[in-house]
Amino acid sequence: MKKLQKGFTLIELMIVIAIIAILAAILIPNFLHARAESQTAACEGNEKQIATALEEYAVDNNGSYGAGGSVTSTLLGSTYLGVSPKDPVNAANYSVTTTSGAYGSYQISDTGGHDTTTDGSIGGKGSILYSQNSGLSSK
Repeated sequence: MKKLQKGFTLIELMIVIAIIAILAAILIPNFLHARAESQTAACEGNEKQIATALEEYAVDNNGSYGAGGSVTSTLLGSTYLGVSPKDPVNAANYSVTTTSGAYGSYQISDTGGHDTTTDGSIGGKGSILYSQNSGLSSK
């Protein structure tokens, strides 16, 4: 009498599970790094968007960027910038620092927390700073 073998043996199942575990161990760090890179790119884009809104504000206000907190409250959530962007790393607000008077300058910064390997092209320090005079950098 011949015995029919149905299903998989324990060894076959263990080999398949081990292969899946090895592949997961290789892929998960790559996915996490890709996510960190996308957060850094989104933060850079948000800061450039705020800078564009600041320039629009200055055009309407004779070249003045306002003074500190007043420009932030006037700028964000208004005609210049309809929605206040948040830092994709920790959902914090961006800070805008302006110099008072006409034709001043400004800096936009986040609260940090970026993966330092993803912002290496701008300094690799974990926090992104946009300065009117020098553009993107890391602080």
